[in-house]
Parts: sequence; structure tokens; C-alpha cells
Amino acid sequence: MAAKKKTETTETPVVEATPSTEQAPVTPTHAPVVGAKPAKEERTGIVYINTSKNNTMIHMTDLAGNTISRITGGMVTKHSRLKADPTIAMFVAKKAAERAKDLGFTALYVRMRARTGSERGIGPGAHAAVKSFDKEGFKILNIVDTSRVARGGPKKKGGKRGRRV
Repeated sequence: MAAKKKTETTETPVVEATPSTEQAPVTPTHAPVVGAKPAKEERTGIVYINTSKNNTMIHMTDLAGNTISRITGGMVTKHSRLKADPTIAMFVAKKAAERAKDLGFTALYVRMRARTGSERGIGPGAHAAVKSFDKEGFKILNIVDTSRVARGGPKKKGGKRGRRV
């Protein structure tokens, strides 16, 4: 048979605390989580992207409506034929995003708009601008097409039987 080993328990002596006026510093019961980042304040803005077949305009505001930046395709390129190009729209969005980042904006509501009664819809630069804002690190909260739609409108020229040629 195997011999049983007797384990000795050592008792620590109990020291009575002497009454004193000073108290020991209190240590927190829970330690902060390692690697946790402090909560960053999220500032939200609204981006109005107005596109046509000739130009791209980006107007960025805060939620109260105060203008942060207003950039157009003509401010980025000298060639008027390129103002509505998706590549120029990316540069326009990048320029507007720099200003917003400096002011601490992190999230955006996007409102795209085309000309009223435009048969083609929004211009070629709108989608490129939204993708550019996403690449710059903004959180896109909502994308809305706010183009105005003509309903009826003024009477067309020509009378009851149309224009006679």
C-alpha cells in the first residue's frame, strides 16, 4: 500500500489593525479592460449631392443646417466638359471630406438630387461621390434620392391638336 502523505497547513497570523486617522487607498474592485478604446463622440452631418449631366455639387452641413463645406466640380477641374465626370466627383467628395474630418464628423446622411424633370435621373457623379465618402471612413447612415418630380406642370405649347408643322 502506498503511504499517505500528510499535508501541513500553515496558518497565517492574524494582525489586528490599530486605529488610525489615515485610511489606506481604496483599490477598485474591477480593473479596466485592456485594449478598450474610450467612447468617441460621433458627430453627424448631412451631405447634399446635386448632380446633373454638366456638373456635380456637394454641400455638407451639420444637423442644424450650418454649412461645413460647399465644393463643385468646377473648383477641382479647369475643363468644363469633365465637371460631371465620376472621377472628378470623387475628388470633389474627397475635398469636402477633408474639411468634415477636421471638424470631427464621423457619420453622414446622404441626399442625392437631380434636376427637376430630368429623364435620365441623377448624374454620373453621384454614386462615385457616395463611394468616396465611404472610402474616407465615414459611416453612411442613410441614402435618399430627393429629386423633385414634375406632376402635371405648365401647359405645353401648341393648343388642342398640337403644333402644326
